Amino acid sequence: MPSGRADSGPGAAVPAAAVELEDYAVLHEGAAAPSLGPVTLRIEPGERVLLLGPSGSGKSTLLASLAGVLTSPEADDGVHESGSVRLDGLHPAEAKGRAGLMQQDPEAQVIMATVGRDVAFGPENLAVPREEIARRVTAALDAVGLGRLSPERPTGQLSGGQKQRVGLAGLLAMEPGLILLDEPTANLDPAGAAEVVAAVDESCRRTGAGLVVVEHRLEAWAAVCERCVVLAPGGGVLADGPVEEVLAEESPLRPRLREAGVWLPGETPRVRVGPPESSPAEPSGPRAAAPLLEARGLAVTRDPKRRWTLRRTDRAPRRAVQSGVDLEVRPGEALAVMGPNGAGKTTLALTLAGLLDPLEGEVTAGPELAAGLRELSPHAWRAPQLIRRIGTVFQNPEHQFVTSSVREELEHGPRLAGLDEDEVGRRTDALLASLGLADRADQQPFTLSGGQKRRLSVASALAAAPDVLVIDEPTFGQDALTWGELASLVNELLLDGRAVVAVTHDEEFAEAVNARIVRMEVQP
Repeated sequence: MPSGRADSGPGAAVPAAAVELEDYAVLHEGAAAPSLGPVTLRIEPGERVLLLGPSGSGKSTLLASLAGVLTSPEADDGVHESGSVRLDGLHPAEAKGRAGLMQQDPEAQVIMATVGRDVAFGPENLAVPREEIARRVTAALDAVGLGRLSPERPTGQLSGGQKQRVGLAGLLAMEPGLILLDEPTANLDPAGAAEVVAAVDESCRRTGAGLVVVEHRLEAWAAVCERCVVLAPGGGVLADGPVEEVLAEESPLRPRLREAGVWLPGETPRVRVGPPESSPAEPSGPRAAAPLLEARGLAVTRDPKRRWTLRRTDRAPRRAVQSGVDLEVRPGEALAVMGPNGAGKTTLALTLAGLLDPLEGEVTAGPELAAGLRELSPHAWRAPQLIRRIGTVFQNPEHQFVTSSVREELEHGPRLAGLDEDEVGRRTDALLASLGLADRADQQPFTLSGGQKRRLSVASALAAAPDVLVIDEPTFGQDALTWGELASLVNELLLDGRAVVAVTHDEEFAEAVNARIVRMEVQP
Protein backbone atom coordinates (compact mmCIF):
# COMPACT_ATOMS: atom_id res chain seq x y z
CA MET A 1 0.00 0.00 0.00
CA PRO A 2 1.20 3.55 -0.54
CA SER A 3 2.82 5.19 2.46
CA GLY A 4 1.04 8.53 2.12
CA ARG A 5 2.15 11.92 0.85
CA ALA A 6 4.98 13.53 2.72
CA ASP A 7 4.70 17.06 1.32
CA SER A 8 6.08 19.76 3.59
CA GLY A 9 4.56 23.06 4.60
CA PRO A 10 1.19 24.17 5.95
CA GLY A 11 -1.76 22.26 4.59
CA ALA A 12 0.20 19.25 3.38
CA ALA A 13 -1.48 15.89 3.82
CA VAL A 14 -0.31 14.02 6.91
CA PRO A 15 1.83 10.95 6.10
CA ALA A 16 0.09 7.61 6.61
CA ALA A 17 0.28 6.50 10.23
CA ALA A 18 1.39 3.26 11.86
CA VAL A 19 -0.68 1.79 14.71
CA GLU A 20 0.71 -0.34 17.53
CA LEU A 21 -1.30 -1.83 20.40
CA GLU A 22 0.27 -4.02 23.08
CA ASP A 23 -2.12 -5.68 25.55
CA TYR A 24 -4.19 -2.50 25.32
CA ALA A 25 -7.43 -2.36 27.34
CA VAL A 26 -9.91 0.34 28.42
CA LEU A 27 -12.12 0.39 31.50
CA HIS A 28 -14.65 3.14 32.23
CA GLU A 29 -15.00 4.01 35.89
CA GLY A 30 -18.00 2.25 37.38
CA ALA A 31 -18.37 -0.19 34.48
CA ALA A 32 -18.78 -3.88 35.28
CA ALA A 33 -16.44 -4.94 32.45
CA PRO A 34 -13.82 -3.33 30.21
CA SER A 35 -15.11 -1.46 27.16
CA LEU A 36 -12.18 -2.95 25.27
CA GLY A 37 -10.43 -6.13 26.37
CA PRO A 38 -6.66 -6.58 25.99
CA VAL A 39 -5.74 -6.29 22.29
CA THR A 40 -2.34 -6.69 20.64
CA LEU A 41 -2.29 -5.47 17.05
CA ARG A 42 -0.15 -3.65 14.47
CA ILE A 43 -1.49 -1.79 11.44
CA GLU A 44 1.03 -0.70 8.82
CA PRO A 45 0.97 2.78 7.25
CA GLY A 46 -1.55 2.95 4.42
CA GLU A 47 -3.16 -0.39 5.28
CA ARG A 48 -6.93 -0.71 4.92
CA VAL A 49 -8.56 -2.71 7.71
CA LEU A 50 -12.15 -3.89 8.13
CA LEU A 51 -12.68 -4.10 11.92
CA LEU A 52 -15.42 -6.53 12.96
CA GLY A 53 -16.72 -8.06 16.15
CA PRO A 54 -19.92 -8.59 18.13
CA SER A 55 -21.74 -5.69 19.78
CA GLY A 56 -19.85 -4.70 22.94
CA SER A 57 -16.47 -6.09 21.86
CA GLY A 58 -14.88 -2.63 21.91
CA LYS A 59 -14.73 -1.59 18.26
CA SER A 60 -15.93 1.99 18.85
CA THR A 61 -13.69 2.32 21.92
CA LEU A 62 -10.67 1.27 19.87
CA LEU A 63 -11.41 3.83 17.14
CA ALA A 64 -11.92 6.61 19.70
CA SER A 65 -8.62 5.73 21.33
CA LEU A 66 -6.72 5.79 18.02
CA ALA A 67 -8.27 9.19 17.25
CA GLY A 68 -6.99 10.59 20.55
CA VAL A 69 -10.46 11.60 21.76
CA LEU A 70 -10.95 8.90 24.40
CA THR A 71 -8.45 10.09 26.99
CA SER A 72 -4.87 11.28 27.45
CA PRO A 73 -2.13 9.81 29.65
CA GLU A 74 -2.45 12.63 32.23
CA ALA A 75 -6.25 12.94 32.24
CA ASP A 76 -8.37 12.15 35.27
CA ASP A 77 -11.60 11.56 33.36
CA GLY A 78 -12.77 8.16 34.54
CA VAL A 79 -11.19 6.32 31.60
CA HIS A 80 -8.48 3.86 32.64
CA GLU A 81 -6.01 2.50 30.08
CA SER A 82 -3.67 -0.44 30.49
CA GLY A 83 -1.04 -1.71 28.12
CA SER A 84 0.04 0.68 25.39
CA VAL A 85 -1.40 2.35 22.28
CA ARG A 86 0.80 4.25 19.85
CA LEU A 87 0.27 6.21 16.65
CA ASP A 88 3.67 6.64 14.98
CA GLY A 89 5.27 6.11 18.40
CA LEU A 90 3.09 8.69 20.18
CA HIS A 91 0.03 8.35 22.39
CA PRO A 92 -2.84 9.27 20.01
CA ALA A 93 -3.82 12.26 22.17
CA GLU A 94 -0.40 13.74 21.37
CA ALA A 95 -0.56 13.00 17.62
CA LYS A 96 -2.70 15.93 16.49
CA GLY A 97 -4.08 15.63 12.98
CA ARG A 98 -2.57 12.21 12.24
CA ALA A 99 -5.92 10.42 12.53
CA GLY A 100 -9.47 11.55 11.79
CA LEU A 101 -12.57 9.90 13.26
CA MET A 102 -16.13 9.76 12.00
CA GLN A 103 -18.14 8.73 15.04
CA GLN A 104 -21.14 6.44 15.24
CA ASP A 105 -23.37 9.38 16.16
CA PRO A 106 -23.34 12.17 13.54
CA GLU A 107 -24.86 14.61 16.04
CA ALA A 108 -21.70 14.36 18.15
CA GLN A 109 -19.44 15.80 15.46
CA VAL A 110 -21.52 18.43 13.69
CA ILE A 111 -20.53 21.46 15.73
CA MET A 112 -20.74 24.55 13.51
CA ALA A 113 -23.84 26.47 12.48
CA THR A 114 -23.51 26.01 8.72
CA VAL A 115 -22.42 23.18 6.44
CA GLY A 116 -19.41 25.01 4.98
CA ARG A 117 -18.10 26.13 8.36
CA ASP A 118 -18.49 22.64 9.76
CA VAL A 119 -16.53 20.98 6.95
CA ALA A 120 -13.84 23.68 7.21
CA PHE A 121 -13.44 23.31 10.98
CA GLY A 122 -10.86 20.51 10.90
CA PRO A 123 -8.57 22.02 8.25
CA GLU A 124 -8.72 25.38 10.03
CA ASN A 125 -7.46 23.77 13.23
CA LEU A 126 -4.59 22.21 11.27
CA ALA A 127 -3.55 25.65 9.93
CA VAL A 128 -4.35 24.80 6.32
CA PRO A 129 -4.17 27.96 4.12
CA ARG A 130 -7.53 29.61 3.46
CA GLU A 131 -7.47 29.05 -0.31
CA GLU A 132 -6.71 25.35 0.20
CA ILE A 133 -9.51 25.04 2.77
CA ALA A 134 -12.03 26.41 0.26
CA ARG A 135 -10.88 23.87 -2.33
CA ARG A 136 -11.04 21.00 0.14
CA VAL A 137 -14.52 21.93 1.39
CA THR A 138 -15.93 21.99 -2.13
CA ALA A 139 -14.21 18.74 -3.10
CA ALA A 140 -15.25 16.94 0.09
CA LEU A 141 -18.93 17.92 -0.23
CA ASP A 142 -18.90 16.78 -3.87
CA ALA A 143 -17.28 13.49 -2.88
CA VAL A 144 -19.98 12.56 -0.35
CA GLY A 145 -22.86 13.53 -2.64
CA LEU A 146 -23.70 16.89 -1.05
CA GLY A 147 -22.30 19.13 -3.78
CA ARG A 148 -25.72 20.71 -4.38
CA LEU A 149 -26.09 21.62 -0.72
CA SER A 150 -25.37 25.30 -0.04
CA PRO A 151 -22.37 25.86 2.27
CA GLU A 152 -24.62 28.37 4.08
CA ARG A 153 -27.26 25.74 4.85
CA PRO A 154 -27.81 25.58 8.63
CA THR A 155 -26.65 22.23 10.01
CA GLY A 156 -29.68 22.21 12.31
CA GLN A 157 -31.90 21.75 9.24
CA LEU A 158 -30.15 18.56 8.09
CA SER A 159 -31.49 15.06 8.44
CA GLY A 160 -29.51 12.46 10.38
CA GLY A 161 -28.16 10.91 7.18
CA GLN A 162 -27.14 14.31 5.80
CA LYS A 163 -25.32 15.09 9.04
CA GLN A 164 -23.52 11.77 8.72
CA ARG A 165 -22.25 12.75 5.27
CA VAL A 166 -21.30 16.26 6.40
CA GLY A 167 -19.26 14.66 9.19
CA LEU A 168 -17.46 12.48 6.67
CA ALA A 169 -16.82 15.49 4.43
CA GLY A 170 -15.19 17.30 7.35
CA LEU A 171 -12.96 14.30 8.00
CA LEU A 172 -11.92 13.97 4.34
CA ALA A 173 -11.16 17.70 4.17
CA MET A 174 -8.56 17.22 6.91
CA GLU A 175 -6.72 14.64 4.76
CA PRO A 176 -5.45 12.70 7.81
CA GLY A 177 -2.91 9.89 7.62
CA LEU A 178 -5.39 7.44 9.15
CA ILE A 179 -9.14 7.50 8.47
CA LEU A 180 -11.26 5.95 11.24
CA LEU A 181 -14.91 5.27 10.42
CA ASP A 182 -17.48 3.98 12.90
CA GLU A 183 -20.50 2.59 11.01
CA PRO A 184 -20.32 5.35 8.37
CA THR A 185 -23.23 4.06 6.27
CA ALA A 186 -25.59 2.84 9.03
CA ASN A 187 -28.11 5.69 8.61
CA LEU A 188 -27.73 6.18 4.87
CA ASP A 189 -29.94 5.15 1.98
CA PRO A 190 -28.33 2.68 -0.48
CA ALA A 191 -27.29 5.38 -2.97
CA GLY A 192 -25.76 7.50 -0.21
CA ALA A 193 -23.93 4.49 1.21
CA ALA A 194 -22.38 3.72 -2.18
CA GLU A 195 -21.25 7.35 -2.52
CA VAL A 196 -19.60 7.24 0.90
CA VAL A 197 -17.67 4.04 0.14
CA ALA A 198 -16.49 5.47 -3.19
CA ALA A 199 -15.49 8.79 -1.58
CA VAL A 200 -13.40 7.10 1.12
CA ASP A 201 -11.78 4.77 -1.41
CA GLU A 202 -10.81 7.69 -3.63
CA SER A 203 -9.47 9.73 -0.72
CA CYS A 204 -7.28 6.83 0.41
CA ARG A 205 -5.99 6.32 -3.15
CA ARG A 206 -5.20 10.02 -3.56
CA THR A 207 -3.51 10.63 -0.21
CA GLY A 208 -2.21 7.17 0.64
CA ALA A 209 -4.00 7.30 3.99
CA GLY A 210 -4.71 4.17 5.97
CA LEU A 211 -8.25 3.13 6.83
CA VAL A 212 -9.90 1.35 9.75
CA VAL A 213 -13.65 0.95 9.26
CA VAL A 214 -16.23 -0.60 11.58
CA GLU A 215 -19.37 -1.72 9.80
CA HIS A 216 -21.74 -4.57 10.58
CA ARG A 217 -23.14 -4.70 7.05
CA LEU A 218 -19.82 -5.22 5.35
CA GLU A 219 -20.10 -6.30 1.71
CA ALA A 220 -19.26 -2.91 0.17
CA TRP A 221 -16.37 -2.24 2.56
CA ALA A 222 -14.92 -5.72 2.07
CA ALA A 223 -14.34 -4.75 -1.56
CA VAL A 224 -12.10 -1.78 -0.66
CA CYS A 225 -10.26 -3.25 2.35
CA GLU A 226 -7.42 -5.75 2.23
CA ARG A 227 -7.33 -6.97 5.82
CA CYS A 228 -10.00 -8.09 8.27
CA VAL A 229 -9.52 -8.01 12.05
CA VAL A 230 -12.23 -9.51 14.27
CA LEU A 231 -12.29 -8.58 17.96
CA ALA A 232 -13.27 -11.37 20.33
CA PRO A 233 -15.93 -10.93 23.03
CA GLY A 234 -14.14 -10.16 26.28
CA GLY A 235 -10.80 -9.25 24.71
CA GLY A 236 -8.25 -10.41 22.19
CA VAL A 237 -8.44 -10.97 18.46
CA LEU A 238 -10.68 -13.72 17.12
CA ALA A 239 -9.42 -13.53 13.53
CA ASP A 240 -6.86 -11.53 11.54
CA GLY A 241 -6.04 -12.00 7.88
CA PRO A 242 -6.91 -11.11 4.29
CA VAL A 243 -10.58 -10.18 3.92
CA GLU A 244 -11.30 -12.86 1.34
CA GLU A 245 -9.85 -15.56 3.60
CA VAL A 246 -11.44 -14.53 6.90
CA LEU A 247 -14.90 -14.11 5.37
CA ALA A 248 -14.75 -16.94 2.83
CA GLU A 249 -17.69 -19.34 2.83
CA GLU A 250 -15.34 -22.28 3.27
CA SER A 251 -13.25 -20.61 5.99
CA PRO A 252 -12.82 -22.79 9.12
CA LEU A 253 -13.33 -19.59 11.15
CA ARG A 254 -16.87 -19.06 9.84
CA PRO A 255 -18.69 -21.10 12.55
CA ARG A 256 -16.82 -19.21 15.30
CA LEU A 257 -17.59 -15.87 13.68
CA ARG A 258 -21.25 -16.78 13.33
CA GLU A 259 -21.44 -17.89 16.96
CA ALA A 260 -19.89 -14.59 18.07
CA GLY A 261 -22.50 -12.60 16.14
CA VAL A 262 -20.30 -11.33 13.31
CA TRP A 263 -22.20 -10.45 10.15
CA LEU A 264 -21.23 -12.79 7.32
CA PRO A 265 -21.75 -12.18 3.59
CA GLY A 266 -24.80 -13.95 2.23
CA GLU A 267 -26.27 -14.82 5.63
CA THR A 268 -29.33 -13.39 7.38
CA PRO A 269 -29.87 -14.14 11.08
CA ARG A 270 -32.77 -16.35 12.10
CA VAL A 271 -35.80 -14.45 13.36
CA ARG A 272 -38.51 -15.84 15.63
CA VAL A 273 -42.14 -15.29 14.78
CA GLY A 274 -43.39 -16.25 18.27
CA PRO A 275 -42.41 -15.17 21.81
CA PRO A 276 -39.58 -16.88 23.75
CA GLU A 277 -40.08 -18.13 27.30
CA SER A 278 -38.38 -15.00 28.68
CA SER A 279 -40.74 -12.69 26.79
CA PRO A 280 -41.71 -9.49 28.67
CA ALA A 281 -45.07 -9.57 26.87
CA GLU A 282 -47.92 -12.00 27.25
CA PRO A 283 -49.85 -12.37 23.98
CA SER A 284 -53.42 -11.27 24.54
CA GLY A 285 -54.90 -12.36 21.25
CA PRO A 286 -56.31 -10.31 18.37
CA ARG A 287 -57.58 -6.78 18.92
CA ALA A 288 -60.03 -4.56 17.12
CA ALA A 289 -59.14 -3.86 13.50
CA ALA A 290 -59.73 -0.11 13.81
CA PRO A 291 -56.55 1.97 13.29
CA LEU A 292 -54.59 2.98 16.38
CA LEU A 293 -53.35 6.12 14.59
CA GLU A 294 -54.45 7.95 11.45
CA ALA A 295 -52.75 10.74 9.51
CA ARG A 296 -54.81 12.79 7.06
CA GLY A 297 -53.47 15.57 4.84
CA LEU A 298 -50.42 15.69 7.08
CA ALA A 299 -47.54 18.10 6.50
CA VAL A 300 -44.52 17.82 8.81
CA THR A 301 -41.66 20.17 9.60
CA ARG A 302 -38.34 20.15 11.43
CA ASP A 303 -38.81 23.83 12.34
CA PRO A 304 -39.94 24.20 15.97
CA LYS A 305 -43.24 25.91 16.69
CA ARG A 306 -42.44 29.57 17.31
CA ARG A 307 -43.92 31.54 20.18
CA TRP A 308 -45.17 35.10 19.57
CA THR A 309 -42.36 37.62 19.82
CA LEU A 310 -41.61 41.18 18.85
CA ARG A 311 -38.76 39.98 16.63
CA ARG A 312 -39.93 39.68 13.03
CA THR A 313 -37.31 37.02 12.25
CA ASP A 314 -39.04 34.65 14.70
CA ARG A 315 -42.27 34.91 12.71
CA ALA A 316 -40.80 33.45 9.51
CA PRO A 317 -42.97 30.70 7.96
CA ARG A 318 -42.19 27.10 8.92
CA ARG A 319 -41.11 24.91 6.01
CA ALA A 320 -42.66 21.50 5.29
CA VAL A 321 -40.22 18.67 4.59
CA GLN A 322 -43.09 16.33 3.63
CA SER A 323 -46.75 17.06 2.91
CA GLY A 324 -49.93 15.34 1.78
CA VAL A 325 -49.33 12.26 3.94
CA ASP A 326 -52.26 9.89 4.48
CA LEU A 327 -51.65 6.66 6.38
CA GLU A 328 -53.00 4.34 9.04
CA VAL A 329 -51.21 2.47 11.83
CA ARG A 330 -53.11 -0.71 12.66
CA PRO A 331 -52.88 -3.23 15.51
CA GLY A 332 -50.56 -6.15 14.78
CA GLU A 333 -48.93 -4.35 11.84
CA ALA A 334 -45.42 -3.09 11.22
CA LEU A 335 -45.03 0.02 9.08
CA ALA A 336 -41.58 0.63 7.55
CA VAL A 337 -40.93 4.25 6.52
CA MET A 338 -38.21 4.16 3.87
CA GLY A 339 -36.62 6.54 1.38
CA PRO A 340 -33.58 8.75 0.75
CA ASN A 341 -31.93 10.91 3.39
CA GLY A 342 -33.61 14.29 3.72
CA ALA A 343 -37.08 13.02 2.78
CA GLY A 344 -38.48 13.74 6.26
CA LYS A 345 -38.78 10.17 7.56
CA THR A 346 -37.65 10.99 11.10
CA THR A 347 -39.79 14.12 11.18
CA LEU A 348 -42.84 12.10 10.13
CA ALA A 349 -42.13 9.48 12.80
CA LEU A 350 -41.79 12.08 15.57
CA THR A 351 -45.04 13.72 14.45
CA LEU A 352 -46.89 10.39 14.52
CA ALA A 353 -45.42 9.80 17.98
CA GLY A 354 -46.87 13.06 19.31
CA LEU A 355 -43.49 14.70 19.86
CA LEU A 356 -43.86 17.26 17.04
CA ASP A 357 -47.01 19.16 16.14
CA PRO A 358 -48.35 18.85 12.57
CA LEU A 359 -47.71 21.79 10.28
CA GLU A 360 -50.91 21.00 8.38
CA GLY A 361 -53.49 18.23 8.54
CA GLU A 362 -53.87 16.04 11.59
CA VAL A 363 -52.79 12.93 13.45
CA THR A 364 -55.60 11.36 15.45
CA ALA A 365 -55.69 8.39 17.78
CA GLY A 366 -58.29 5.66 17.37
CA PRO A 367 -60.77 4.82 20.14
CA GLU A 368 -58.62 2.02 21.55
CA LEU A 369 -55.46 4.11 21.79
CA ALA A 370 -57.23 7.21 23.11
CA ALA A 371 -59.41 5.35 25.61
CA GLY A 372 -60.05 7.52 28.68
CA LEU A 373 -58.83 10.75 27.02
CA ARG A 374 -60.81 13.68 25.64
CA GLU A 375 -58.08 14.86 23.29
CA LEU A 376 -57.47 12.67 20.19
CA SER A 377 -54.28 14.40 18.99
CA PRO A 378 -51.19 12.69 20.50
CA HIS A 379 -49.10 15.88 20.42
CA ALA A 380 -51.57 17.38 22.95
CA TRP A 381 -51.21 14.54 25.46
CA ARG A 382 -49.26 14.94 28.69
CA ALA A 383 -46.16 12.75 29.21
CA PRO A 384 -47.80 10.09 31.45
CA GLN A 385 -50.66 9.77 28.94
CA LEU A 386 -48.29 9.50 25.99
CA ILE A 387 -45.77 7.06 27.44
CA ARG A 388 -48.45 4.43 28.14
CA ARG A 389 -49.76 4.66 24.58
CA ILE A 390 -46.88 5.51 22.24
CA GLY A 391 -43.24 4.63 22.90
CA THR A 392 -40.53 6.40 20.89
CA VAL A 393 -36.95 5.32 20.17
CA PHE A 394 -34.87 8.21 18.80
CA GLN A 395 -32.31 7.92 16.04
CA ASN A 396 -29.67 8.84 18.61
CA PRO A 397 -30.15 6.63 21.71
CA GLU A 398 -28.31 9.05 23.99
CA HIS A 399 -31.01 11.68 23.45
CA GLN A 400 -33.45 9.72 25.60
CA PHE A 401 -31.28 8.58 28.52
CA VAL A 402 -32.33 10.35 31.73
CA THR A 403 -30.93 8.22 34.59
CA SER A 404 -27.57 6.96 35.83
CA SER A 405 -27.90 3.19 35.31
CA VAL A 406 -29.34 0.73 32.80
CA ARG A 407 -31.82 -0.65 35.34
CA GLU A 408 -33.03 2.82 36.37
CA GLU A 409 -33.48 3.70 32.70
CA LEU A 410 -35.84 0.75 32.26
CA GLU A 411 -37.72 1.54 35.47
CA HIS A 412 -38.30 5.20 34.59
CA GLY A 413 -41.11 4.74 32.03
CA PRO A 414 -43.26 2.27 34.00
CA ARG A 415 -43.02 4.47 37.10
CA LEU A 416 -44.01 7.54 35.11
CA ALA A 417 -46.95 5.52 33.79
CA GLY A 418 -48.03 4.80 37.39
CA LEU A 419 -47.33 1.06 37.57
CA ASP A 420 -46.73 -0.60 40.96
CA GLU A 421 -43.18 -1.59 41.96
CA ASP A 422 -43.71 -5.34 41.53
CA GLU A 423 -44.79 -4.84 37.93
CA VAL A 424 -41.93 -2.38 37.32
CA GLY A 425 -39.43 -4.98 38.55
CA ARG A 426 -40.95 -7.81 36.51
CA ARG A 427 -40.88 -5.84 33.27
CA THR A 428 -37.36 -4.58 33.91
CA ASP A 429 -35.92 -8.04 34.58
CA ALA A 430 -37.64 -9.51 31.51
CA LEU A 431 -36.33 -6.78 29.19
CA LEU A 432 -32.80 -7.01 30.59
CA ALA A 433 -32.81 -10.72 29.81
CA SER A 434 -34.46 -10.60 26.39
CA LEU A 435 -32.13 -7.89 25.01
CA GLY A 436 -28.87 -9.17 26.52
CA LEU A 437 -28.33 -6.36 29.02
CA ALA A 438 -28.62 -8.24 32.32
CA ASP A 439 -24.86 -8.10 32.96
CA ARG A 440 -24.94 -4.31 32.36
CA ALA A 441 -27.85 -3.50 34.70
CA ASP A 442 -25.81 -1.28 37.03
CA GLN A 443 -23.70 0.36 34.32
CA GLN A 444 -23.97 4.03 33.32
CA PRO A 445 -25.92 4.12 30.00
CA PHE A 446 -23.48 6.49 28.31
CA THR A 447 -20.60 4.01 28.78
CA LEU A 448 -22.34 1.25 26.80
CA SER A 449 -21.33 0.35 23.26
CA GLY A 450 -23.36 1.81 20.41
CA GLY A 451 -25.28 -1.42 19.86
CA GLN A 452 -25.99 -1.78 23.58
CA LYS A 453 -27.26 1.82 23.72
CA ARG A 454 -29.66 1.07 20.88
CA ARG A 455 -31.00 -2.03 22.66
CA LEU A 456 -31.40 -0.06 25.90
CA SER A 457 -33.30 2.70 24.10
CA VAL A 458 -35.66 0.11 22.60
CA ALA A 459 -36.12 -1.61 25.96
CA SER A 460 -36.82 1.66 27.80
CA ALA A 461 -39.54 2.55 25.28
CA LEU A 462 -41.10 -0.91 25.67
CA ALA A 463 -41.00 -0.94 29.46
CA ALA A 464 -44.28 1.00 29.78
CA ALA A 465 -45.93 -1.50 27.37
CA PRO A 466 -47.22 1.06 24.84
CA ASP A 467 -49.66 0.01 22.12
CA VAL A 468 -47.58 1.75 19.44
CA LEU A 469 -43.79 1.70 19.18
CA VAL A 470 -42.14 4.31 16.94
CA ILE A 471 -38.48 3.50 16.36
CA ASP A 472 -35.88 5.30 14.24
CA GLU A 473 -33.24 3.02 12.68
CA PRO A 474 -33.99 -0.02 14.88
CA THR A 475 -31.04 -2.16 13.74
CA PHE A 476 -28.37 0.54 13.96
CA GLY A 477 -25.18 -0.81 15.60
CA GLN A 478 -26.38 -4.40 15.96
CA ASP A 479 -24.37 -7.53 15.33
CA ALA A 480 -26.05 -10.49 13.67
CA LEU A 481 -27.27 -12.04 16.93
CA THR A 482 -28.73 -8.88 18.46
CA TRP A 483 -30.25 -7.94 15.06
CA GLY A 484 -32.12 -11.23 15.14
CA GLU A 485 -33.25 -10.61 18.73
CA LEU A 486 -34.57 -7.13 17.90
CA ALA A 487 -36.46 -8.39 14.83
CA SER A 488 -37.85 -11.28 16.91
CA LEU A 489 -38.97 -8.87 19.62
CA VAL A 490 -40.82 -6.75 17.06
CA ASN A 491 -42.60 -9.87 15.79
CA GLU A 492 -43.53 -10.69 19.37
CA LEU A 493 -45.06 -7.23 19.81
CA LEU A 494 -47.05 -7.63 16.59
CA LEU A 495 -48.37 -11.00 17.77
CA ASP A 496 -49.60 -9.23 20.90
CA GLY A 497 -51.62 -6.85 18.72
CA ARG A 498 -49.31 -3.86 19.12
CA ALA A 499 -48.19 -1.70 16.20
CA VAL A 500 -44.66 -0.73 15.17
CA VAL A 501 -43.60 2.21 13.00
CA ALA A 502 -39.95 1.87 11.96
CA VAL A 503 -37.84 4.39 10.07
CA THR A 504 -35.24 2.22 8.40
CA HIS A 505 -32.95 1.63 5.43
CA ASP A 506 -32.69 -2.04 6.34
CA GLU A 507 -34.68 -3.97 3.72
CA GLU A 508 -33.93 -7.30 5.45
CA PHE A 509 -35.39 -6.01 8.71
CA ALA A 510 -38.55 -4.82 6.94
CA GLU A 511 -38.92 -8.25 5.37
CA ALA A 512 -38.24 -10.08 8.66
CA VAL A 513 -41.15 -8.29 10.37
CA ASN A 514 -43.43 -8.44 7.29
CA ALA A 515 -43.69 -4.66 7.27
CA ARG A 516 -45.96 -2.62 5.05
CA ILE A 517 -43.60 -0.17 3.36
CA VAL A 518 -44.26 3.54 3.00
CA ARG A 519 -41.71 5.07 0.64
CA MET A 520 -40.97 8.79 0.80
CA GLU A 521 -39.08 11.04 -1.60
CA VAL A 522 -37.32 14.35 -1.05
CA GLN A 523 -39.73 17.17 -1.78
CA PRO A 524 -38.51 20.31 -3.56
